Amino acid sequence: MPIRAIVFDLFDTLVDLRWERMPVTEHRGKRLPASAPALHACVRRHRDVEIDEFVETMMQGDRGFAETHHRYDREVPTELRMSDMLRRLGIEDGELAHELTRVHMGVLRSGVELVAHHGDVLDRLRRTLRLGLCSNFSHSETALAVLEDAGLRDRLDPRALVVSDAFGLRKPRAEIFAEVVARLGVAAAETLHVGDSLRADVAGAANAGLRTAWITRRVSDIEDALAKHEGPRPDHVIGDLAELPALVAAGG
Repeated sequence: MPIRAIVFDLFDTLVDLRWERMPVTEHRGKRLPASAPALHACVRRHRDVEIDEFVETMMQGDRGFAETHHRYDREVPTELRMSDMLRRLGIEDGELAHELTRVHMGVLRSGVELVAHHGDVLDRLRRTLRLGLCSNFSHSETALAVLEDAGLRDRLDPRALVVSDAFGLRKPRAEIFAEVVARLGVAAAETLHVGDSLRADVAGAANAGLRTAWITRRVSDIEDALAKHEGPRPDHVIGDLAELPALVAAGG
C-alpha cells in the first residue's frame, strides 16, 4: 500500500530544541526549569514569595499532575500548570497566569533551532502527499508560532495540526494519532509518522496502525536507545528528513 500522507513530530524532528542554549538554574542541588528565575520574579511582584517556597510549590504541582495527568498520557496545558501554582500560593489572578505562560514559553522558544533545508524537503513531499503535525506540547499557540518562524506552517495541512494541549491527550495514546489521520482524510496504514521518540512516536504510531520512521539526528546513542526500547521497532530509521522523498518513492 503506497504512502499517501506523512505526519511529523515537531521538536527534534521538524525543528530542534537545544536545551543547552537555555540558562541553567539550580537550587539546593536540584536543576530547575530554565524559566524558574523569571517566573519567580513575576510572582514576587504580587506576593513576597521566597525561592524555597516557590520551588516547592512548583514541585507539588508537578507531583499532583503526574498522578492526575501524566500517568494517563493526558496533557497539562502550561496555563493550567501556572494557574495551579498560583492557587497553591494563594494568588487568584488569571492575567498573571497568562503572563507566566508567556514568560515560560519565551524561554523555551529561545532554545529552538531551525533546520534550513526542511522547507525544501516539505515542498518536495507535499507535491504528492498530505502533510500533518502530531506534537506533544503544552501550549499550542507557541507550537504554531515555532512552525511559523521556521517557515513550515504553510507547508502543512492547516486542518491537520494536532497539538496535545488542545487535543487533551499525548502520544503514545492512539486517539491523538487517529485524530490527525482523520483530519488528513487517509487510512492509518497509508500514513507514515516521523518522530524522534521510540515510545511516543514509534510505538504510539505503530500501535495506532501507522507506519513509522524514527529520526535519529538528535539521538545520542542509537543502539542503546533501541536496546532499551521494549515496544514495536521502527519500520525505518533515518538520520535526516531529506531521506524521506526517496523512502516514499521506494514504496515506504
